[in-house]
Amino acid sequence: MKNFTTKTIELFFNAESQRSRDFRRDICNIKLKKVILEIAVFNVASAIAASNAGANRLELCENPFDGGTTPSYGTLQTVREKVSIPVFPIIRPRGGDFLFSEDEFAVMKKDIELCKQLGFEGVVIGLLLEDGNIDEERTKILVKLASPMEVTFHRAFDRAAEPLQAMETIISCGCKRILTSGQVPNAMDGKELIKHLIQKADNRIIIMPGSGVRTNNIKELAQYTGATELHSSARKLLSSQMDFTQLSMKEKLENINVDVVEIQKMKLNLSSL
Repeated sequence: MKNFTTKTIELFFNAESQRSRDFRRDICNIKLKKVILEIAVFNVASAIAASNAGANRLELCENPFDGGTTPSYGTLQTVREKVSIPVFPIIRPRGGDFLFSEDEFAVMKKDIELCKQLGFEGVVIGLLLEDGNIDEERTKILVKLASPMEVTFHRAFDRAAEPLQAMETIISCGCKRILTSGQVPNAMDGKELIKHLIQKADNRIIIMPGSGVRTNNIKELAQYTGATELHSSARKLLSSQMDFTQLSMKEKLENINVDVVEIQKMKLNLSSL
């Protein structure tokens, strides 16, 4: 039988103890792993409400009827002061397509610098070329400029000519995740492509389903696709609080907010995964 010194025995047990701690840590990480719910918000009130309702992260936009554009400086600063969870402002100077001029690109760079100065955790971008390919050169510039903030590539991806090629380009640009509905208006209808993208991504980038994601389908979508992050606007229209309305204007002045109960229900559904 070999003679073991006290030092050898001590080293052995220390190594075993470390392996045991590593194992317990890994098991704990598995148990603590949760599905992330990101909520798109369009004003300060909805940002605060979504955060209080349990959202894990916010995509901050303005102008919902344009599909979301870059928030004003006042909105950015106020949300940063009042919301403690991660917030990713969208960097999009206008509505419409995702083919941007040099002047618009210059605006995007300045907006990213501002978001970094204000201490945001990430930004959301999306740029295409005329032929439907990802604007790789300018996306790389924005990702580098944004560092150390994370970068999400938004649903400009759903307008790309070839989704698998587009995903590979976005990965090479250094983006952290892609928001997609599977190149159709509703993510449930695009679940086959979303699942395929997640499989092909193989943990190199996060594929986050969004568009039409609500309480009645969020759990099914997560289970079917294998998505670990999901995106919803949980929109709710609020009527005007004005006591007086000018009837001759024949208008309905409504404001978009978030449905707090809907967010809480989505969180509950995801907690059982």
